[in-house]
Amino acid sequence: MLAADPGASIASIAAEAGVDRRTVYRRFASREDLLAAIHAARLTAIERAIEDARLREAPVAVALHRYVENIIAVNRTWPVDLTHMLADDGIRARRDTSVREVDAFLRRATDEGLLRPGLPQGWAGALLPQLMHLVSRQLPALSAGQAADVVVDTLLNGLGAP
Repeated sequence: MLAADPGASIASIAAEAGVDRRTVYRRFASREDLLAAIHAARLTAIERAIEDARLREAPVAVALHRYVENIIAVNRTWPVDLTHMLADDGIRARRDTSVREVDAFLRRATDEGLLRPGLPQGWAGALLPQLMHLVSRQLPALSAGQAADVVVDTLLNGLGAP
């Protein structure tokens, strides 16, 4: 609901969930507390997705596909506005740690020849999340695995004809 309408009220969220708004307020003292819990849950899911992908240990191509598939699933489960998520210093610090982990993996992918060298610094790290976000929203009929196939193929091969 918040993905569709970031300004959704607690009352409308409660109604959509089929509970009284007092039930929501018993768990979350304010709308900000609810949003903080959502953002923390999304970040925890991202951290688990990165851990599960085994970015440091798994073969690069396997780790890339697993990471992309996992993040697409996170994006679909927790479709929240990331700019609000980054307003909290603790959340931002955790997110920055995750970004550094993925950036290190992308350097590994370049070093091992999966990604081509010579691209502008940070380009793969900027492009990959955009591709995952786009496929999460634009191709909902695809499974996370199928969507990951599209993202990885686009990242590695571009859109040009072979």
